[in-house]
Amino acid sequence: MFIHNFKYAFKTLFRNRMLIFWTFAFPIILGTFFNLAFSNIENSEKLDIIEIAIVDNEEFQNDKSFKEAFQTLSDEENEDRLFNTQYVTEEKAKELLEKDEIIGYLVIKEEMPKVVVNTSGINETIFKYVTEEITQTTEIVKGMTEEEIKKEMMAGNHQMDYEKIYQTIQDKTQNQETNIQNIASSNLSYTMIEFYTLIAMACLYGGILGMVAINQNLPNMSNNGKRVAISPTAKGKLVWSSVLASYITQLIGLFLLFLYTIFILKVDYGDNLPFIIILAMTGSLAGLTMGIAIGTVLKANENVKTGIVISVTMLGSFLSGMMGITMKYIVDKNIPIVNQLNPANRITDGFYSLYYYDTLDRYFWNVGSLLIFAFVMIVISYISLRRQKYDSI
Repeated sequence: MFIHNFKYAFKTLFRNRMLIFWTFAFPIILGTFFNLAFSNIENSEKLDIIEIAIVDNEEFQNDKSFKEAFQTLSDEENEDRLFNTQYVTEEKAKELLEKDEIIGYLVIKEEMPKVVVNTSGINETIFKYVTEEITQTTEIVKGMTEEEIKKEMMAGNHQMDYEKIYQTIQDKTQNQETNIQNIASSNLSYTMIEFYTLIAMACLYGGILGMVAINQNLPNMSNNGKRVAISPTAKGKLVWSSVLASYITQLIGLFLLFLYTIFILKVDYGDNLPFIIILAMTGSLAGLTMGIAIGTVLKANENVKTGIVISVTMLGSFLSGMMGITMKYIVDKNIPIVNQLNPANRITDGFYSLYYYDTLDRYFWNVGSLLIFAFVMIVISYISLRRQKYDSI
């Protein structure tokens, strides 16, 4: 019965013209417009060295993590260095920023790093992310140091070399730290950012497929749902076969989008294409489950649900930087929780991490976040389906 319903759901989805348009045709059409609009904007894909300043106060001098990290990222002997850093007073940093000689400056006060900028853009976003990564790494080292000290004290050792313990922990985590380099100079362009948000949007449009698939199994939404409700066959098998058919349909749409962008639009995804595909597949699962949750929770007709899925997808894509990378930075700066919960942002952030970080830690964090999001949506859908009762069918 599982295979039979899978085939039926698969054929039904492909016969739905509205679904074919939003999941197959619309991303390709939008990608074509992106290519026409942005292909001649860039004279070069090279990301210039970013001009920044650091307030050289006592707290910065005492913060070994920040001091060493920015020295490495600003090393003039490194041709791939990311920053050109000036170490100045806070008054001088403000003056440089007002004259637009730097894009921003870092100041550490009361052990709290703060990035100050005047405008929002990709360089400002990179500066902010570097600071966040160093802060997170520092917190990890401090936490591990405290744990090690507790263990030594519980073992009866009260004469410890605290500096040596901290240095040992720091050395252990040094190879795990996220080091950011200007590897994007040959791999990433501003146009690529738009294509990344396009892929994120295409992934979330899988929500329409998920919503339609679940509607086919709801008695109050379709005749097939009425037959499912009175069928002696296990309802779980019928629902999961429909969901699987939707997911495979979505992957076919993504496959066509990748083929079109690579061979027709000549988009170069670099050496990270396998990771990009994995992230896209995970993002598609998140989009699909989001559509299933909307389909089960909302008591509305299919057109209303479709409109809601499209609206949520477009809003998420907008906040993640589809209409300009500055929007992503504004949201991250002012209401970061929004983009932490935004699956479109998790997808695009995963793409950025492949180019701006020389480890995969942030990439896998985004993949994991999308899987957690998908799991939460499945739980919500399951609870909603369990609670649904009908007086008559």
